[in-house]
Amino acid sequence: KVKKDPVYVSSNDASVIDLENEDNEEKVDLSKVETGTKIIVNDDEDDDDFEKVIEHFTSPRNVGSIENASGIGEVGNPVCGDIMKMFLKIENNIITDAKFKTFGCGAAIATSSVSTELIIGKTLEEALELSNKDVVDALGGLPDAKVHCSVLASEAIRNAIANYYKK
Repeated sequence: KVKKDPVYVSSNDASVIDLENEDNEEKVDLSKVETGTKIIVNDDEDDDDFEKVIEHFTSPRNVGSIENASGIGEVGNPVCGDIMKMFLKIENNIITDAKFKTFGCGAAIATSSVSTELIIGKTLEEALELSNKDVVDALGGLPDAKVHCSVLASEAIRNAIANYYKK
């Protein structure tokens, strides 16, 4: 359904999407849509199902890098092309700051964003226990096809902590 305040939607899985509005139904060929066009895709699921995912995608928290980071972790998925880079500042075994840079779909950005919120203020041991299920739960769920993004987020954190221990 086309909404009054649409959000950006990334679709790596389809070349044509259906848009519904109050007047008619139309198909949109994504190859002909200009970059930056605002649309929302609704496949008749409850509009609130992925509200937190959309919120973290449209207003991500802790984007950027940390100069002289204590640990940096990078992961990628060659199938979907998502790449996440996580930067951690660690003081006295506590993660005092976390930032990320992600190239990927909306779910990749949302999982990166929420994972930084979940680990700031945690000990390294607590952060290492963060599972992809914890990330999915914090977002209130993810579409099945996007759960791999939560795995990338937890792996990026583990890699950043491993990088810290190697220094």
